[in-house]
Amino acid sequence: MSEHQGRHDVIIIGAGPSGAVAAALLNKRGYKVLVIEKSYFPRFSIGESLLPQCMQFLEDAGLLSVVEQAGFQSKNGAAFSRGDEYDYFDFREKLTPGYGTTYQVRRDKFDKLLIDEAEAQGVQVTYGHTVTDFELHTDGVLLTVTDEALSEYRLQADFVLDASGFGRVLPRLLGLDKPSAFESRTSVFTHVEDRIDNQSFDREKILISVHPENQQIWYWLIPFSDGRASVGVVTPPEVLENLSGSDLEKLKTLIGVADFKADLLGDAVFDSEVGKIQGYACDVEQLYGERFALLGNAGEFLDPVFSSGVTIALKSATLAVQTLDQHLSGLEPDWQEQFADPLQKGIDTFRNFVEGWYDGRLQDVIFSAEKNPAVSEMISSILAGYAWDDKNPFVKNPARLSVLAELCRNAERGKQADDR
Repeated sequence: MSEHQGRHDVIIIGAGPSGAVAAALLNKRGYKVLVIEKSYFPRFSIGESLLPQCMQFLEDAGLLSVVEQAGFQSKNGAAFSRGDEYDYFDFREKLTPGYGTTYQVRRDKFDKLLIDEAEAQGVQVTYGHTVTDFELHTDGVLLTVTDEALSEYRLQADFVLDASGFGRVLPRLLGLDKPSAFESRTSVFTHVEDRIDNQSFDREKILISVHPENQQIWYWLIPFSDGRASVGVVTPPEVLENLSGSDLEKLKTLIGVADFKADLLGDAVFDSEVGKIQGYACDVEQLYGERFALLGNAGEFLDPVFSSGVTIALKSATLAVQTLDQHLSGLEPDWQEQFADPLQKGIDTFRNFVEGWYDGRLQDVIFSAEKNPAVSEMISSILAGYAWDDKNPFVKNPARLSVLAELCRNAERGKQADDR
């Protein structure tokens, strides 16, 4: 085992969006940063529909301009379908000030753009290497790293940020994993040449569709700018287990029973490999510890239904860097108060919406025929990623969602009674 010369202020595990943003922000502050990534970019990843809140985080890190110039599909909202019902939220019509548009991206290209730009700004990046051990010392951290030839070496740093996503390097090495409170679900997905010729279809919005008989099953359709799209389904695992055929055949079978989605994708060419993620929800005992912090999916992942993953990841990177800057400056920041608690507030807001989606409360709100414009702007803000805005009543008091859902249900019952 060889010892590398020199010492880094911060080592970041993972070169995905949270790692790239954290690295760029730290580099701007003058710190010596090293990013260690086990893969080579570009590489496939899901999580292709960004939220407008992401744009501010990218701008702050000096990474927005390369995204704006990349030719990605513009996105201004989210559309929802359930049987014959259809509605949407325009993110430009929201309570919270800030960006109202964003992009739907091929993550292989998007992630590479971000880390390449961070590297161009001065961040050092090492690909094809894997962190295999974490040792805490009085004056810093000693990481053991394995290269592609299976040779080991060690790196020293004052602090480590884990941005390894579903790789969850530090949670595994330090025994931080704990079961998620969410039920286990499975996602099957692929990319297609969509060939959608329906003139009313809005390519500037992600489309979320509900299974006609089971509200626990839902589908996404994320159009890209090149005539292709990301298509996927999220379902209880037993539903897939009870279907015959390959994962592609199962995906097509489930799409086939969702009339609106099936009509849109009737001419689609399924020409890409099918991916599957089982039991994707995850959680940890703690988001930080002595000389380390967890970013994005390395900490907690909820559910893909509202595309919150990248937004939470970038928020965690921003909060971590602000707190870490104080630590590296010789101060003693309160990581619970300055990092974990603020981050958790937005996670809890998204969690309430995810729970409301699966228990039907949020679906009843979305598909309600009676909508208050002011309330719709509050909901739109959260769906646009502004889950940390205390001026939004649905952020300040998540219980309001249950009250709103009941009002929508009462209005629907009243309408049905009038129709009779």
